[in-house]
Amino acid sequence: MAIEAKPDAPVLVVDDDPKILGLVRTYLQREGLGVVTAGDGSVALDEIRRSRPQLVVLDLMLPGLDGMSVLRQLRQESDVPVLVLSARGSTPERVYGITEGADDYLVKPFSPAELIARVKAILRRTRPNDGGDAILHHADLTIDLGRRQVWMGGREVSLTSTEFRLLAALVGARGRVLSRQQLQDAMYEDTNAGALDRTIDVHIGRLRAKLGDDPARPHYVATVRGGGYRAVDAR
Repeated sequence: MAIEAKPDAPVLVVDDDPKILGLVRTYLQREGLGVVTAGDGSVALDEIRRSRPQLVVLDLMLPGLDGMSVLRQLRQESDVPVLVLSARGSTPERVYGITEGADDYLVKPFSPAELIARVKAILRRTRPNDGGDAILHHADLTIDLGRRQVWMGGREVSLTSTEFRLLAALVGARGRVLSRQQLQDAMYEDTNAGALDRTIDVHIGRLRAKLGDDPARPHYVATVRGGGYRAVDAR
């Protein structure tokens, strides 16, 4: 059974450095968030299954089961959003983290203010929209904006919050081309998240894979060379 997060569930912070754990916990608690912690990967997975957190802040360099292994295992069980917080900050490492299922990636040393901004942005886009019951239709896709659910031909498609926002933005644009910057804005709203163009491409690639969409002959999302992406005209 998939792990489903609760809106009022705690944030899980996973790091083997007690100072980092204490710092992140303090700042999150100041924002009124409940916090649970774990110091290694195996404990983190157990805690995720027990407390069903609304967000996981995950270090990669953990003793025993490393953070990337935790992320892979988690993505087999849950779409809970994951913010990677790691000293590994090269572009290939950041892109790889997104490829493996992270929703966002923040490099150590980090600004606590930026951490809080990113956490708030993730929670804002993953919590249900109480006032939104709009439904978007595109080809055989049905997109429920309020419940943040997608069906393809009557079958529910499990998307991460980031993938959902990208799909909703593209379909909502009604065939207009959206640049990578516009898609970045859809992912991160009013934060200066500084997503790389390549991470946008990775998220689009994951979305296409879940929809079974062939980039060479797209049915849902088309690449516009030098421009960005657009929803394929529904016929």
